[in-house]
Amino acid sequence: MTTIPELTKHAREAMHKAVEATRRELSTIRSGKATTSLLDLVRVEAYGSQVPLTQVGLVSAPEPRLLTVQPFDKSLAAAIEKAIRDADLGLNPATQGNLIRVPLPPLSEERRRDLVKVVHKLAEEGRIAVRHARTETIGKLKKLEHTPEDAERRAEKDVQKLHDEHIKQIDQLIHVKEAEIMEV
Repeated sequence: MTTIPELTKHAREAMHKAVEATRRELSTIRSGKATTSLLDLVRVEAYGSQVPLTQVGLVSAPEPRLLTVQPFDKSLAAAIEKAIRDADLGLNPATQGNLIRVPLPPLSEERRRDLVKVVHKLAEEGRIAVRHARTETIGKLKKLEHTPEDAERRAEKDVQKLHDEHIKQIDQLIHVKEAEIMEV
């Protein structure tokens, strides 16, 4: 049989995971400056399967508007370059010797607005996950047998407080990412 502390702990973990997932998703969205997480979702055709770029090369950001990829295996340079080009990130990599340079073009005002819309969409998905964890937990609290009403109400307030804290964290993530994108 589950207890109130177990349910609130489960709710806290679920909400924390939702915030972390949102943070991870937002880190892959391109802002004005180069960040290695921009290429985290790129998958390369290597050794007969699709593998993450980080498994076939070292990604670094030596300058604010440049990413470089150092392939671990030089024969994969063309596949890495193709994968970055096909990733629909608007990037145009160029191989120089055994180093792939990925210059980041400046973002247009329209592209910045589009990215802000994407940020808000991802954040809303995070908020939905947090709300879902709250709803699920409160539903389970109501089904608990032999629980005093005041303990149940107190637990509901605690879960609501957790919900509010995690929604606030997501809102802060949006605010920071939006400012980062709109910065010229």
